[in-house]
Amino acid sequence: MGRDLRLDLFRGLANWAIFLDHIPNNAVAWVTTRNYGFSDAADVFVFISGYTAAFVYARRMAAQGYLAGTALLIRRVWQLYVAHVLLFVFYAAAIGYVAQDYGHSHLLDEFNVAGLIERPVATLTHGLLLQFKPLNLDVLPLYIVLMAGFAPLLMLMMWAPNTALAAATVVYLLARHFGWNFPAYPAGGWYFNPFTWQLPFTMGAWAALGGAARAQALARSRIVLIASVAFVVFAFVVTVGARLGLSTSLSPVFDVLSEKTNLAPYRILHFLALAVIVVRVVPRDWNGLRSRLARPIIVCGQRSLEVFCIGIFLSFVGHFILEMYSDRLLTQIGVSVGGLLLMTAVALYRTWSRTLDVRSPKAPVTRGNQPKKGE
Repeated sequence: MGRDLRLDLFRGLANWAIFLDHIPNNAVAWVTTRNYGFSDAADVFVFISGYTAAFVYARRMAAQGYLAGTALLIRRVWQLYVAHVLLFVFYAAAIGYVAQDYGHSHLLDEFNVAGLIERPVATLTHGLLLQFKPLNLDVLPLYIVLMAGFAPLLMLMMWAPNTALAAATVVYLLARHFGWNFPAYPAGGWYFNPFTWQLPFTMGAWAALGGAARAQALARSRIVLIASVAFVVFAFVVTVGARLGLSTSLSPVFDVLSEKTNLAPYRILHFLALAVIVVRVVPRDWNGLRSRLARPIIVCGQRSLEVFCIGIFLSFVGHFILEMYSDRLLTQIGVSVGGLLLMTAVALYRTWSRTLDVRSPKAPVTRGNQPKKGE
């Protein structure tokens, strides 16, 4: 039925939130959802990524066959991998430059790049294998792995969507029970465990391929809406209490500050509760989606990869400015707003530049307007 601008809106908001949350001691980050509930921008980003991947590549498979659709998926995985490698190199180089030239060697340990100096060959090799990741570079490798294994799951989902979702749920439960995770270098596992985080990605794909339509009656239920609002309020109380350091009897059960790696069930429930509320509050035909105020956020959602990469890099720049020059509230606001403006500028430029590829020249090439030799 065409592009749903709500996906672009919330993926753009997720990119903005990830940028703000990655700047330490940034008061502006208190506007993001991670401070008021169990789920955060990462859950939104992964779910919408699964939705859009299924929306795009299921149509390709249906029109061109499974082999062609898989080839297109692999091409996208390669693009994501190249983007990650470039971001990895520029990010590590920037941190190393600041640490050396400004005498802030603690940044090497803080951003987990000290290994590049102590064991450069081994660390770089494991970095190319996605096993070594500097601080804040965890989401894109997760996305790469999920997309790399998406083709067989998508084939199953096009044939039996509920079976595919059930299989993903079983993998999620087994991974949490047996402690499955991908190995990280030099020790430990991935911060975003692919075995558990594949579930919201699969849920997004399931929703795109008819699951959302099948769940409309449930989502529109008054009882479900009341239960969703109640759970969101409950999550707000518990999370705000944890953020403010207030100890409660529920803190050990709902450890909102550490149960992100294995994607705690209450994170999924919180995200689904928010989704129920959003569907009711923001309908598909909402006029605000086409307003000038929403345009910067939507375009950032449409150019998600570029915006995400520049946002990660700018988060380090913002951290550097706050640590080196000033950490006053006014500076925090300036760094945050400046970063969001730059991310929007990149998104607008990429949107404009892509239109140049599809524009066909209207004027015929004649003797008078041919380029001169050497031009």
